Amino acid sequence: MTMKTVTFKNRTWDMAGDLHFPKDFDKSLKYPALVVAHPISSCKEQTAAIYAAGLAEAGYVCLAFDASTQGGSGGPGRYLEDPALRVEDFRAAADYLTTLGFVDENRIGVLGICGGGGYAANASMTERRFKAVGTVVAANYGRLCREGDLSPDAALKAMEGVCAQRTAEAHGTAAAITSYIPQSEKQLASCDIKDVDVVEAVDYYTTPRGQKPGSPNKLNVVSTGAAFSWDAFHLVDRLLTQPLQVIVGGGQPGIFGSYRDGFELFDKARSEKKNIFVVPGATHYDLYDKPEYTSQAIAKLKEFYGAYL
Repeated sequence: MTMKTVTFKNRTWDMAGDLHFPKDFDKSLKYPALVVAHPISSCKEQTAAIYAAGLAEAGYVCLAFDASTQGGSGGPGRYLEDPALRVEDFRAAADYLTTLGFVDENRIGVLGICGGGGYAANASMTERRFKAVGTVVAANYGRLCREGDLSPDAALKAMEGVCAQRTAEAHGTAAAITSYIPQSEKQLASCDIKDVDVVEAVDYYTTPRGQKPGSPNKLNVVSTGAAFSWDAFHLVDRLLTQPLQVIVGGGQPGIFGSYRDGFELFDKARSEKKNIFVVPGATHYDLYDKPEYTSQAIAKLKEFYGAYL
């Protein structure tokens, strides 16, 4: 057995997860474990599965899960990207791992990719059951919402729009669902967008390269309201003390800002034992699934978790 589909509770709803097991898994033994969180707009079967499977080979039980209201997970609505809800998912995942007889509850770590990395860092400040924290191309979702189009007043205008939509929905209008990125390479071309992150996001999410049913490129507009005043790294200088491994790509930086977010997290974190690893030549999405880059990241993570879990 290398993987098993599972469910676990977050408040009143079921979360969908995949447990990835080490080779020659023996349920009578105790294993270190990792919670593996997918990027924003993603699902557990995409890049999270690649990292979970790679780290399982090193002897970890890895739980990759779908965020609440996304993929196969339940929750209060659909396609929400609410930071508080996303952070609570990590606590629920930790709860679940502690109930498994083959998991050493004193050796649980966390790994987050892209937006999942920002959430992982934020959750770890108060989720002290996470003994080691890893991020790959971590992105601060709140910062991205505030600075998305680089216009100083864009966030204010967006929040006005969110509030207007909330009023409409309070009066019975259907939820407004939008997309994160263009729906196809053809639509991307018509938008004349050249930024490397957007171009590669379309290539990853809307083509056979990474496309999965649990990742339909849908976002509930109202749910973004909570993100504009949220900062994934607020208080990491005081509360994030666990060993920390930050991984960023050294290739062309894009509008999603994971390169600078990674360095900000590394610089601010109170952790005494921390390291940042720049994968030469890798773009943000190269570190999602391209073996020549993910293999370097996974090797560094194996070294890191091996030292601290």
